[in-house]
Amino acid sequence: MSFMNLGLSKPLLDALAAKDYTQATPIQSEAIPTVLTGRDLLGIAQTGTGKTAAFMLPSLQRLAADRPQFLKPGHIRMLVLAPTRELASQIADSARTYGRFMQLSVGVIFGGVPNGKSVRTVQRGLDVLVATPGRLLDLIDQRALTLRELEILVLDEADQMLDLGFIHALKRIVALVPAKRQTLFFSATMPKAIKQLADQYLTNPAEVSVTPVASTVDRIEQRLTMVNQAEKTALLIQLLRSEPVERALVFSRTKHGADKIVRLLEAAGIPANAIHGNKSQAQRERAISEFKSGEVKVLIATDIAARGIDIPGVSHVFNFDLPDVPEQYVHRIGRTARAGADGIAIAFCSPDERGNLRDIERLTKQRLVVDALPGDFASAVAATRALKPAPKQAEQRRFVHASQRTKAEARAEGQRRQGRNQRHPQRAAGHAMPRSDGAKPAGGSRRRFRNRARSQG
Repeated sequence: MSFMNLGLSKPLLDALAAKDYTQATPIQSEAIPTVLTGRDLLGIAQTGTGKTAAFMLPSLQRLAADRPQFLKPGHIRMLVLAPTRELASQIADSARTYGRFMQLSVGVIFGGVPNGKSVRTVQRGLDVLVATPGRLLDLIDQRALTLRELEILVLDEADQMLDLGFIHALKRIVALVPAKRQTLFFSATMPKAIKQLADQYLTNPAEVSVTPVASTVDRIEQRLTMVNQAEKTALLIQLLRSEPVERALVFSRTKHGADKIVRLLEAAGIPANAIHGNKSQAQRERAISEFKSGEVKVLIATDIAARGIDIPGVSHVFNFDLPDVPEQYVHRIGRTARAGADGIAIAFCSPDERGNLRDIERLTKQRLVVDALPGDFASAVAATRALKPAPKQAEQRRFVHASQRTKAEARAEGQRRQGRNQRHPQRAAGHAMPRSDGAKPAGGSRRRFRNRARSQG
């Protein structure tokens, strides 16, 4: 269906036209008219089908139609909760894109950035705030933010919120918002626990489900290779060299494993970055920026990126490790074949992962096509074992933020400080330096006075 037939305002249609968006996806066609009426909604759709536009477009129109002349400091009108920093950032970017011809303010807050910056983001009031639950509650506890006048509450990827242990934070947040509000739940899957949560917080909601739960995108070619765990890196290197890879997203089960894959790929001459929970926000943003620009075509990620990355042009998704939760497989491979494109998903399965494979095939109701190992795989394994990856420190230095000192700068500063201490031993010992005019240094007896005061109680 065309966006022009969904009742959207001219500023929104102009913004969509500027991005060459003309046809709405099924979830958008069904959700937008319902959200425009102000009714609560429970939306279920597979990843990559346009859920963000489904709730953001009609919500922006409702906010613009009844916008007050002045926003109260620390107050917000619409709150979108997201499970990860990357997803929160992308939702905020989408809100700014769709509302570019509207006078609406959009902000985003999440952990990993200075608290003062988050406070400044919300202190003047916002029409739309996208946030992760932890940082939102931090600002509420600091009384820098209030939800008393919230009009629209959105939970995106609600099932992942539950998986990441945000249930108590969600309950606390919902208790702080007005009872009279519009609440929208969107997710790719809907386990019973989230359904129960939705029943508690949604009032007479409309339900929109455009695809079967946990279904996979038809345009994704899914393949499987049985391989020993120790030989997976050799297989990955061989496939990255032989497959027509434009951008590849590789999923590892652990953070340590992701960093190890990066070091081995770079030793093999394949530039790669890693993104996981141990990386700082600056490191994660830089890795995604280089991946988006094509500077680095391989990104190794844990499940933190299974639903937090929306980058057109991801041609391949490699499941280096099969996920323990079968639903995560659906979200992982959904990073490719987005916006109408085709994609390839290749899974590596070691003997001890056969149980995970059975769970995935049972959930998706399909058998994965098994590929044989390449004919020259033995030589590829031998070549991989001969690689000498760089030490961990070398890999981490590539991600030092511009505002942070390099080790050379820190070493030079230490040498300068040592030289000053040698020239001025009194200063190094904490004593006041004598003045050139012979007068008593200001505060020279401060330490003696403090010690005397302590001894006297």
